[in-house]
Amino acid sequence: MARGAQRQNGARTRTRRRPRRHDDGGIIALLAKLVREVESAVQRGTDLPSTRTKFQVAALLTREERARIKAVEAKSGSRGAEDLKRLDGIATILATTAARDTSLLGLLAEDAVLSDRARSLRRELLETAGLEVPEEPAAAPEPAAPKPDLQRRVVPVSVESRQLANPFLEPDYSAVAKRTAQPRRLVGWELIEPLMKSFAEGGSLACMDLPEPATTRSTRALDLMPHQGRLVAAAAAGHRTFLLADEPGLGKTAQALLAAEAANAYPLLVVVPNVVKMNWAREAELWTPRHPATVVHGDGERIDGFADIIIVNYEVLDRHAGWLQDLGLRGMVVDEAHYIKNRKSQRSQNVLHLSERIRTRIADPLLIALTGTPLINDIEDFRAIWQFLGWLDETKPIGELMGALEKIGLTPADRGFSPAARAAVIDRGIVRRRKVDVAADLPARRVADVPVEIDDEAGRSIRAAEQNLARRLLTRYDRALAARPAGEGLEGIDHVLVRQVAAQERASKSTKKSSENVFTMTRRIGQAKAGLAADYAAQLARSAGKVVFFAKHIDVMDTAEATFAKRGIRYASIRGDQSASARQKHIDAFTNDPEVAVAVCSLTAAGVGLNLQVASNMVLAELSWTDAEQTQAIDRIHRIGQEEPVTAWRIIAAQTLDTRIAELIDAKAGLAARALDGDDQEIPDSADVQLEALVTLLEDALGSRAGGQED
Repeated sequence: MARGAQRQNGARTRTRRRPRRHDDGGIIALLAKLVREVESAVQRGTDLPSTRTKFQVAALLTREERARIKAVEAKSGSRGAEDLKRLDGIATILATTAARDTSLLGLLAEDAVLSDRARSLRRELLETAGLEVPEEPAAAPEPAAPKPDLQRRVVPVSVESRQLANPFLEPDYSAVAKRTAQPRRLVGWELIEPLMKSFAEGGSLACMDLPEPATTRSTRALDLMPHQGRLVAAAAAGHRTFLLADEPGLGKTAQALLAAEAANAYPLLVVVPNVVKMNWAREAELWTPRHPATVVHGDGERIDGFADIIIVNYEVLDRHAGWLQDLGLRGMVVDEAHYIKNRKSQRSQNVLHLSERIRTRIADPLLIALTGTPLINDIEDFRAIWQFLGWLDETKPIGELMGALEKIGLTPADRGFSPAARAAVIDRGIVRRRKVDVAADLPARRVADVPVEIDDEAGRSIRAAEQNLARRLLTRYDRALAARPAGEGLEGIDHVLVRQVAAQERASKSTKKSSENVFTMTRRIGQAKAGLAADYAAQLARSAGKVVFFAKHIDVMDTAEATFAKRGIRYASIRGDQSASARQKHIDAFTNDPEVAVAVCSLTAAGVGLNLQVASNMVLAELSWTDAEQTQAIDRIHRIGQEEPVTAWRIIAAQTLDTRIAELIDAKAGLAARALDGDDQEIPDSADVQLEALVTLLEDALGSRAGGQED
């Protein structure tokens, strides 16, 4: 019985090792049979995945067999010619079949994806024909994380503390991929180009349907304009991807921050241009004060590792990408998202890699791309943005977008596919509103501050000069106190004496003794932020149309014009040293020539007597000493006939005297308004901005010294 079992085992072993029976007709006979099956199925109208698999494998093997025959010299005789003729017949059947069902054409592309079932069928046919089965090509490797730039990767100390406090991220089971309809009708079709074309062809304003905001008594909510509240309501209702392309001045920053709060998308990463980094921090403090924000400068030594909102500029993102991808981010906002249009650039790769890591861990993270660029221009620029949002990968639409395209029931070859596909993309989260569309929501004129951080040598020099000026004021103050008779001293700060010292400093502006004074300080600040202000104006010109750029000093205007020329932006220049004819020539160019995007104006020479209402956006690169001068400049575009709300973007150098001056100008404007409104409140002489700037500088220095002595 044991021997019988052994014989049975041996028989089974021999059966397993018996080679597959070869087909006497060879691979060509098998291909002929296969294409007849495909032809018959297509003629019957049978649309099965197996039919498509057979078609693709038959085409692939026909191509390979033709190349093999031509490469083998032994086949150069009549036998080879006969085989090539039979292959031509098979190719003819494939072509006529594809002409009947055009959806099969995509399977013939060189880069068409070969499914596991197709690989298995190919292997089976080769083995049956008695041919050697070549090794399967290695699967395409996963996209590698972008290589770090030459700058080293860093992990700030406070981030290490956060990691030590919570070394294990809370598991998020929502990361299991959501089930979406598997593509059938659109398999093999090139879809990205038709999608881009559908937007290039134009159509109605690209904006998804947004819900009405829920009524609430929250003070913050009441501050929102209706169009802003609708996007926040969409986030609260569960929508998680937005391409927010509102025109500048419509409050995209506030919408993104409040959408993150509605979605509880913390920790939230915000990637921005350097010029608006500080503005984001201020807006976060204003709109979402319960969620602390931190700004990453350089290596991030001073950041708060436990903050809910991390704000980083594109230029240093590569340095911090390592710890950011392991932070457990639940949301990501990319401001001025057209910065990532070049998908091969380092910053684009960093942004795309981080968004992919977030989507891998969480099924529904909040992803928002902000840009004011109209969708009908440079539509290819939006390919990287759609990839950031998870709507497509390198080759095709994915996820919910692919499911929506499948539901359309059409292919790119069908009439009606383009508008339907465009609508499917818009519904994924494209939001575009223009000023003219929401004019009822907006004030007719507003001033918006844009804080900028001056980090370079100029910034360090300005801060050192401010400290020298403050020390000189302290010295004068101390000398005046020491000169008083005994017993006349006051406890604390003598505010009367502070004003006397400040007035003396202001009056000494023309002496050679003071190397720095309030006037030279403001000029140096204007020079330092000139390039940043020009960059911001260039962004506005690209996204919102014509912009008026105002500056006080000639060197600031020169820097701005050099920046515009470098970027290929045409500009008009309106200065005080021009002849009347030259001045009018530049005004006419800005008003009538659509290619002239910016008017660079002197605040003193062009602040009055001009009509520049062709623009609705203005950049104030330098602060004036009076609100009246600022208002006169704004009135160059805020005039009768202006059809859009006007926004003046005031560039403020953060953590410098610039901030104090801006606050003083606003306070003085408020006092003037109350006086004009009939208020009987007396406007004190201390409304002089130059004097008040020196007063606050000295009082801050005295307060800091007193605090240091107490410590």
